[in-house]
Amino acid sequence: MPSSSSRAGNRPRSRAAAGLPAVTAEKVVDAAVALTAERGLDNWTLRQLAAAVDAYPAVIYHHVGDRDAVVAAVLDRVVGLLSLPEEDLPWQDWFAELLADLRTVLRAHPGTARRLVLFGPSVSAAVRTIDRGVGVLLAAGFREESVLAYNLLVATACQFVAMEDDRDSSLALRLDNTEEYATYHDRTDLPGMAAQGRAMRELMADPELAVGWYARLYDYAVRRCVDGLAHRLAELEAEPRA
Repeated sequence: MPSSSSRAGNRPRSRAAAGLPAVTAEKVVDAAVALTAERGLDNWTLRQLAAAVDAYPAVIYHHVGDRDAVVAAVLDRVVGLLSLPEEDLPWQDWFAELLADLRTVLRAHPGTARRLVLFGPSVSAAVRTIDRGVGVLLAAGFREESVLAYNLLVATACQFVAMEDDRDSSLALRLDNTEEYATYHDRTDLPGMAAQGRAMRELMADPELAVGWYARLYDYAVRRCVDGLAHRLAELEAEPRA
């Protein structure tokens, strides 16, 4: 009967000897991003990530760190997927384009929006977007309020995507609520609820309209924030400079 030492002697001493590709930090993050796209950021474990790269969890710790470190790397990678608009666009159009792409990227990686709005990406990952975005607002005339305006727009966008992610995981409750709201469509004593009820009836009657509801809500929120900032910019332009 072979001893444990003889079994160990027959075991491949490296991944290369076993015919396995080398594990790198980049490959670990690649796999974590893929799992996030498939399951959501909060719905995979380090053990599952290790299995995805055909390694032990200790290998993940060695190359990247604990789960929080991997999540931070995923957020940085996702932020890096954003396409920045051309700098010569008017600031309203620049942010409309940026935030439309932001929703597309974040919705493709469920759970990242919530983490980003709470903690943001690393500074190194944020430099490209913040420098360009705040720079656009500085050039538009927002002055010292440019940082506040930038964060208002990005945080609002992330919050609406996070809400959409969360509602996807509670589909049954969302449908029940929609149906209950729809019952108020003809309540003349409650005109506000009646308007809400009619809107919900329209969603229930038209699947295409229902599918696009959150995209419309997101776009409305972004554009109304931009409108508010445009009004504030007019006030700043009217103020005498110190």
